[in-house]
Amino acid sequence: MLGATGTIGRATVRALVRRGHDVVCVVRRRAGVGGGLAPDDSVRLLDGATVRFCDVGDPASLARDGCRGDRFDAIVSCMASRTGLPDDAWAIDHRANVTALAAAQACGASHFVLLSAICVQKPALAFQFAKLAFEKVLVESGMTYSIVRPTAFFKSLSGQVERVRRGKPFLVFGDGTLTACKPISDDDLAFYLAGCLDDERRWNRVLPIGGPGPALTPRQQGEHLFDLFGRAPRFQRVPVAMLDAIIGGLAAAGRVVPSLAKKAELARIGRYYATESMLVFDPATGRYDADATPSTGTETLPDFYARLASGTPAPERGDHAVF
Repeated sequence: MLGATGTIGRATVRALVRRGHDVVCVVRRRAGVGGGLAPDDSVRLLDGATVRFCDVGDPASLARDGCRGDRFDAIVSCMASRTGLPDDAWAIDHRANVTALAAAQACGASHFVLLSAICVQKPALAFQFAKLAFEKVLVESGMTYSIVRPTAFFKSLSGQVERVRRGKPFLVFGDGTLTACKPISDDDLAFYLAGCLDDERRWNRVLPIGGPGPALTPRQQGEHLFDLFGRAPRFQRVPVAMLDAIIGGLAAAGRVVPSLAKKAELARIGRYYATESMLVFDPATGRYDADATPSTGTETLPDFYARLASGTPAPERGDHAVF
């Protein structure tokens, strides 16, 4: 199991352990956001699994400290770059997974379950091209594969809960109906990923997946929050053109100051998610199709919002949250 200390990874470890699998998690000695998890923290978070520490991107370290000559049946990778910046994306989304694939084959594994992303259908960003490049390597490897492309995660849609709680307006790009998604919870996605090992219908397939219920626009997400807090809906529109201006300015300045070029890429990532739906894309029509986006699980985004409203801490959202 790779990427085990992330929120989806932890949930997937729990799902695999519940199904009776003998799970070995290969993690960095300093894992988590900013290396905030010490080895003891990782062991505690991954209860029920064996934890081994190594550098997943280093073939020698992975073989010596991760695989240790053991034989494995399958590999599940929930690894993903934290920032989406080009260097990070190609190092993690592509090269680290290529290294893991080779190690898995050497250990006798016959099945690779990969957590990818639905946004690679319409690639425009470095991390999307890196993910697609590894998907191609995996498909051509001869190993049985299950490539899971989920829609938006609950955690990525949690950034404005406190705004609404404090009586502030909900921020939307355009009129709040530019995009839509079928959000999926950590546990529902984890259950689906774990099920790929046993369900032959999910073998050698690319699997887009969303959560239960209809697709939701950002405006509808905001309306759910206002209803939870008993407030009249208030929305503040953010013009997409403002993002374009920010990107242009940062890109120009980035030719002189490299750190600003990185910020321009982060702004491009934000713009992508502000203007593209996380649903199955139909190339024939050039449109996203909610009806063609499969659903799984039981927990809806309003359920999740209700838990946050009642005091459950919001999850860590990563390095390129828009709000």
